[in-house]
Amino acid sequence: MNFGHILTAMVTPFNQEGLIDKERTKELLDYLITHGTDALVVAGTTGESPTLTTKEKLELFQLCVEYVDNRVPIIAGTGSNNTQSSIELTKKATDIGVDGVMLVAPYYNKPSQQGMYEHFKKIAEATPLPVMLYNVPGRTGVQIEADTTIALSKVENIVAIKEASGDLEQMSAIITATDIDFLLYTGDDANTLPAVAIGAHGVVSVASHLIGNEMKEMLKLYKDGEVEDAASLHRALLPTMKAMFVAPNPTCVKYALKTIGIDVGGVRLPLTSLSYDQQQFVIQTLQKKS
Repeated sequence: MNFGHILTAMVTPFNQEGLIDKERTKELLDYLITHGTDALVVAGTTGESPTLTTKEKLELFQLCVEYVDNRVPIIAGTGSNNTQSSIELTKKATDIGVDGVMLVAPYYNKPSQQGMYEHFKKIAEATPLPVMLYNVPGRTGVQIEADTTIALSKVENIVAIKEASGDLEQMSAIITATDIDFLLYTGDDANTLPAVAIGAHGVVSVASHLIGNEMKEMLKLYKDGEVEDAASLHRALLPTMKAMFVAPNPTCVKYALKTIGIDVGGVRLPLTSLSYDQQQFVIQTLQKKS
């Protein structure tokens, strides 16, 4: 399945009590769909998945599926470091009607490459849905090596990977050795254009909450052969992309959304609000963008 080029790793809106805010979620969904988002990744890292209960994840999947009503694909974050739990959550998400699932590399356990292969294969076999792998060694403490991704690409419904290693050589190796219908997405906003230039399909993005239309325009310019214009736009967008990570994600993007009139609430512990200096940095960066 082609999920599109700009996939937004959606934040999870919370109310003042720290509970999922359904109305704010609907407002955010409408906003993202009309501002460059081709597909939504729900309950991923940016969605604060470590702090969401299984019940909350399922309620969030249900809300998104019903409210979005096939306007864009919904990709559910159902991966964990517990294979059986991931299978159970994936089955329930499948029954709800999501369009695909994203499976993060098993964190903390530090499995071997064979262990990761078996983990992902077992979960993929539990659903008919398209599966996106998620390699983010900076968070998980383990790397899905290129050879493992290439082997997993031969599993029928493992169709994509979110490569957040930042390693363009690894991305190149995967793109070269997998079939044309296996899609690689960078997981780093700042790598969007460089990754697409070597054959990536797009990005699973945080900054697209704020600059989705601009990112889509950048990729269109590149595809249309306007490489210099695409590169110029890439450089112009970099400060905003980088400003979203001056504090642990999604603290910055949630604050930035509030400053433009889209209040998605705060973050759950152990994350904390931005300091005054960090707030000012985000505000000044957004003002320069406009």
